[in-house]
Parts: sequence; structure tokens; C-alpha cells
Amino acid sequence: MLAAALGRREPTRVLAIGCHPDDIEIGCGGTILDLAAQRPSLEVTWLVLSADGGRAGEARASALRFLEGLASRPQVFVESFRDGFLPYDGAAVKERFEELKNEVSPDVIFTHVGTDRHQDHRLASELTWNTFRNHLILEYEVPKWDADLTAPNVYVPLSETIVGRKIELLLEHFPSQRERHWFTDDLFRALLRLRGMEANSESGYAEAFHCRKLVISA
Repeated sequence: MLAAALGRREPTRVLAIGCHPDDIEIGCGGTILDLAAQRPSLEVTWLVLSADGGRAGEARASALRFLEGLASRPQVFVESFRDGFLPYDGAAVKERFEELKNEVSPDVIFTHVGTDRHQDHRLASELTWNTFRNHLILEYEVPKWDADLTAPNVYVPLSETIVGRKIELLLEHFPSQRERHWFTDDLFRALLRLRGMEANSESGYAEAFHCRKLVISA
């Protein structure tokens, strides 16, 4: 379990970074739900970089539902950088990351995988590593048209209950995405099932991550 790997430090601090509404939920929503269930004292900072209007509302509502039940209210930040243009707004995005460094000192960070073909996702991953250089960083995957999924090296097995809750919340809180042919229960479940098979998960389900550097303390 990830909670065991993080040790007994209380409260455990989590930073979750996503470029767009639903990125965090798709990539690591189950792992965060599982952590929150095991550690109600969890302190979470949730940053979405590119959302406005109705999509910003979806992002905030979803984050609060994924994190409900925690002892302390999570910090949810929804920024309005232009979708698809984050690399071209690089200086401003970099400034936001520098501010973030002064706001939180996380025990674990979830961010986009660096090999993602989406330019916004790649920049977020790069700036995560530029900004937080002495932290455990787990890079999550987001399935999409680019066909850029690669072999992960970290797996978090999830119960069927957590998997069901993750997908239920995704479908409930992002009505703007329901007409997209990829935004479906079976697609989300299929990836979780594939990673669960690779992890030999007892439930058959898991989320998967890429970890470039891991320091094991004595």
C-alpha cells in the first residue's frame, strides 16, 4: 500500500497537479481516494492549471468530492492558463510553480508523466521536477488518442469499491465530457484492469505510475 510506503508521518501531505479538469481524477483519483480512506488526517493541495467557466466549476466540485471526509479542508486551486498553450505561457506557469513551492512541502507529488504527448502535460511534468527536487514524485498516466501509454514501474492496487467510487465520481462531475467517446466507464475500468493484471492485484485493479527517483531512508 502507498500509505505504508510513505511511513507513519502524520499528517501526510499530498500535492496533486493536473493541467486540465479530470486529469488528476483519471490519473491518480483511485490512489488518492484510497489514501484518504486510510489517513483521514491527509493534507491535500490540488492544482488544476487550465480551466475556466463551467469547466472550472467541474474541477472544483470534483476535487472536493474526491477529498471529502478529510479532517482538514483541502486546498484546491484552479488556474486559467490557456488550454493547449501552456508551453507558450511558460514564464507565467513557472511563476505559479515557484509560488506553489512556498505554499506546500509535500511527502508525495502526483503529476503528469514526462513522456506524455500532450504539450501541456509535458510542461507540467518538467516544472514539477524543476520545482520539487527533493520529493517523491509519482507520474500518472492519462489515456487518450495519442496512444502514448508506456510501461509503468510503480503500481497501487485498488479495491473494487475504490475503483467503483472513482469512476462514479468521474462520470458524475464532468458532464461536459460525457459525449466524448473515450469518457466512459469501460475505458477507465479497462486501464485499471490492465494495470491490475500487471501488478497481480488481488482485486484485479490498480493504478500505475512512473517513478524516476526513489530514496529509501534507513
